[in-house]
Amino acid sequence: MCGRFTLSQSATALAESFHVEISDLEAKYNIAPTQMVSAVLYNQTSDRRELQQLQWGLIPSWAKDPRMGAKLINARAETVAEKPAFRSAFKRRRCLIVADGFYEWQQSEGKKQPFYFRLQNGEAFGFASLWEEWRSPEEKTVSSCTILTTRANELLEPVHDRMPVILHQKDYDLWLAPQVQTPEMVQQLLQPYPSEAMAAYPVSTAVNNPKHNSPDCIKPLSAKM
Repeated sequence: MCGRFTLSQSATALAESFHVEISDLEAKYNIAPTQMVSAVLYNQTSDRRELQQLQWGLIPSWAKDPRMGAKLINARAETVAEKPAFRSAFKRRRCLIVADGFYEWQQSEGKKQPFYFRLQNGEAFGFASLWEEWRSPEEKTVSSCTILTTRANELLEPVHDRMPVILHQKDYDLWLAPQVQTPEMVQQLLQPYPSEAMAAYPVSTAVNNPKHNSPDCIKPLSAKM
């Protein structure tokens, strides 16, 4: 699964990587479920990509209780096309959640050790994600999202059996294209990211508390994996 991630890149770097207009973004080192996250969507009206803030935890349009979103922070790539909560968004409302690293916890001798994963080049990347709009009886609209996960690559396997789907930049256009509504066309993109292009190392358990948001969260404890 993916339950925490980071985004600390400059607005200039992100604008260049994702081809969107960004004025400013606060650096975040411990993004947790139900918080607002930065996501790239394709706007058909303006015919361009846009950066929007979405609530992490997808609330299906048919949900009676918005608290359902807290249980839907991830969607499994293997079943996303069939699950009622995700299949409509998978066809029509795909997006990229912007990140530059994420955390996973390794269970060992009754303790959980957090590890930080990022790209070798240190650049930001896009998680394959879905978004949805939910309207309350009072006509309040909540825009929410979920991150797709797949089997772990060789780097992650010792820590966790799942990992978030990180898309290659060359695949962003296909993933975001609203006219592509055949699941098979995008399902092929939902693969583990190459281990050799990633780096990982253990970090402090301070990251266990989502209120702890500082560069200390990604400070290495020891040598890289």
